[in-house]
Amino acid sequence: MNAIRTTYFKTVFGELILGEFNHQLCLCDWRYRTMRTAIDQRLKTLLQADFIEEETDTAALAMQQLNEYFGGARTVFDIPMMLAGSEFQQKVWQALLQIPFGKTDTYLGLSNKLQNPKAIRAVAAANGANAISVFVPCHRIIGSSGELIGYAGGLKAKQQLLDLERGGSGQMDLFGQG
Repeated sequence: MNAIRTTYFKTVFGELILGEFNHQLCLCDWRYRTMRTAIDQRLKTLLQADFIEEETDTAALAMQQLNEYFGGARTVFDIPMMLAGSEFQQKVWQALLQIPFGKTDTYLGLSNKLQNPKAIRAVAAANGANAISVFVPCHRIIGSSGELIGYAGGLKAKQQLLDLERGGSGQMDLFGQG
């Protein structure tokens, strides 16, 4: 049986679980999120693998890049990732990867970018199913009127990540506008 090698990583924002499959990051998610079981089961099924707790070079690189990001020294990640999900989910996650550091978007904005403006709920569900938090920046999605909306790590962590990305200025750069 294949293995997803996992390790836990405590951060100032909360505890993450990191997972590596075939030298690619397939999991960087909040350990205590409500969808933990569903996310884990999807990964196990799609990758035909079981979880084993073991530190890897990929996890060490992920921790290094996360520490650099949390410390303000990194705005772009360059770790190999495996996005395990449906074709639609992967399209949504690829769209999330296009949202620049310090910018935000909405579910409607993502739906429009995917040329499917009526898929707002499906886009929201795919965003919530993201198993690679921070690296695939689902925290950059806000409500259409600028409010914070659901986040696997909790709204406090989401606000902290957005504050980090805007330099702690307290000014929200809504919808990617200058």
